Amino acid sequence: MTSSNSSHSSSSSQPKPLRKAIIPVAGLGTRVLPASKAIPKEMLPVVDKPVIQHVVEEAAAAGFTEIILVSRSGKSAIEDHFDVHYELESELSRKNKQDLLESVQHTLPAGVNISTVRQAKALGLGHAVLCAAPLVANEDFAVILPDMLIPDISGQASDLSQMVAAYRQHGCGQIMVEAVPEDKVERYGIVDCADQSPAPGSCANIVDMVEKPKPADAPSNLSINGRYILPARVMELLTQTKAGAGGEIQLTDAMANLIEEGGQLMAYTMQSKSYDCGNKAGYLEANLVYGLAHPETKDSLRALVKDLI
Repeated sequence: MTSSNSSHSSSSSQPKPLRKAIIPVAGLGTRVLPASKAIPKEMLPVVDKPVIQHVVEEAAAAGFTEIILVSRSGKSAIEDHFDVHYELESELSRKNKQDLLESVQHTLPAGVNISTVRQAKALGLGHAVLCAAPLVANEDFAVILPDMLIPDISGQASDLSQMVAAYRQHGCGQIMVEAVPEDKVERYGIVDCADQSPAPGSCANIVDMVEKPKPADAPSNLSINGRYILPARVMELLTQTKAGAGGEIQLTDAMANLIEEGGQLMAYTMQSKSYDCGNKAGYLEANLVYGLAHPETKDSLRALVKDLI
């Protein structure tokens, strides 16, 4: 059971139904060029599944049934991947390749629907989330960044599933955070939990958020790592959020405004480890971690790693 280090939790509140997850996929993938020149970065494979499929499966396992992709031109391969491929399925069936047939038939988890909206211009994460407003309506929602993969190493419920449980327990928004070395805090958005440091699997109230602080100024070493469960009010605040540096609308600004007006957000400290597939090193690390867990690749990969070491 997820616990809180704060005395201000609102366990008596009743959260609204939580079924919609926004996944922004409109990015250009410049950190993994030239691989992403003609292929969406979200379609790069981690072992035998594209990154986006891992993320959608994570969302489905946590109970989300409505996936909203915020996309742009040139990214139709993502939608195609989750669609039915009659010719391929027919050929695999004819050749009696049952395992492969099932793998392509279940790229989209059962009971999950995918919708797509367009982000005409890259105006920041907040703007991408705002593009999904007509489909979210007045519901609480999740935002899941597809760059970040979080393998389930606990053998229990995933971190996203446990964060959903924390949302239901406390009746307020949750932001997944991960402890990072203090000399690297300036790379991330950092949360301030008023000197509290929630243990892995626990959460605490957020009093402020600081974007890429200098180590000496950082209120903690807890970095925001791409998983959010947010109240519907955040979508309203995004419509009022002015563009900041680079002309972009930042989701962090809207969340900070929510806290300023008395709203509650909590930081959920993850138990697993995230891998940033938006850069080359993180992408290779993810392939290694997932490859060592895959039944078809783990033995040969383990032997290779041992040989290299």
